[in-house]
Amino acid sequence: MKKVLIIHTGGTISMKEDKNTGEVSPATEHPLYEVVPSLAEFAKIKDEVLFHIPSPHMTPKNMLQLGSRIHEQLATEDYDGIVVTHGTDTLEETAYFLDLYLQTRKPVIVTGAMRSINEIGSDGLYNLITSVRVACSEEAKDKGVLVVMNDEIHTAQNVTKTSTSNVATFQSPQYGPIGMVTKRGVFFHHTLTKHESYPIQTITTHVALLKTYAGMDHTILEAIRQTNIDGLVIEALGQGNIPPALVQPLREIVNAGIPVVLVSRCYQGIVQDIYSYDGGGKQLKDMGVIFSNGLTGPKARIKLMLSLELTRNPHDLVAMFA
Repeated sequence: MKKVLIIHTGGTISMKEDKNTGEVSPATEHPLYEVVPSLAEFAKIKDEVLFHIPSPHMTPKNMLQLGSRIHEQLATEDYDGIVVTHGTDTLEETAYFLDLYLQTRKPVIVTGAMRSINEIGSDGLYNLITSVRVACSEEAKDKGVLVVMNDEIHTAQNVTKTSTSNVATFQSPQYGPIGMVTKRGVFFHHTLTKHESYPIQTITTHVALLKTYAGMDHTILEAIRQTNIDGLVIEALGQGNIPPALVQPLREIVNAGIPVVLVSRCYQGIVQDIYSYDGGGKQLKDMGVIFSNGLTGPKARIKLMLSLELTRNPHDLVAMFA
């Protein structure tokens, strides 16, 4: 029988609903402890609580601690796979951090729940069971970190939370899931073309994320500059364009040696240097702004943070995001 480690970090999957008030909050004792014995038919299970926090409290330093703990456990015991339970608000960011950071061929699955453990229609236990099953699958090896929710298997790079409350919230726009889980088995129908690795030791960089909007002026960029950022990610309009008032302060940030990565606020497509008007993508690329190939803003921020721990060379950073 396969051996799987479950690491709990908190989130709705570890919370209970107060039936009198309807409030959902962390339980004093982790409720998933009660259901772990039911997983024995799928694998030999060992579980531990690393964090017990709501996912909005998760930080990159917590993510690094989680990744280091996974490395420690894989080095000391012969696990066939790892499952991480996590809150859904920042689940995609933690999953992508682990995807870039971890140095293992073994399956690492991140899962969560949209409904607390004692709510009607709770999805936590089911998602945990399907995640354990995927972690036991030989086909799940060498696919990086996977997110398993609602019978679907997604890559950490492409998955995103699309609804505030629907149990089918996790989707991979433009790409779709790479596999599915049924009563009969775990099935993959796509393979990864490449996988990146960022073996960092610390997280020391401060990277900001800014979303553009119509009529945006220069003041926000100038204020962000005063926070001594190490890098900046901008969610631009369309294919990678910004309001003209942002061009000069952005040029000053780039000229100061602060890397700026451009993504689109659209959830499909990639940024490209197409338009040559003031604030257009062509002008931004000529200015030295780094274009990202399809990442969301939050994930581009995670990647830039890890990248800057390894290099500050502009040419290297362009290649990393190409």
